[in-house]
Amino acid sequence: MDDNLRRYAKTPRAWQAIARRDFVGREAHTLLLMANGKRTDQEIARLLGADVTPLLQDLEQQGYLQYAAILVPETDDDDDEREGI
Repeated sequence: MDDNLRRYAKTPRAWQAIARRDFVGREAHTLLLMANGKRTDQEIARLLGADVTPLLQDLEQQGYLQYAAILVPETDDDDDEREGI
């Protein structure tokens, strides 16, 4: 997986902003709707048809978005390494 890919999730503050469309502006509101913790920044940019990196960073700094944890399932190889195989 590319380490440069970031997934963003909404914070409680974002959920409040979504309820009031005029609160953060149209573009930010749309981006907040798209940030579901599963989409990468690149996927959101492709869906919106624009570079959203500056807006994502602004929304993160303002407390509307946070990085989503990416859970990587263990494989059988991981078990073998722990057992020294």
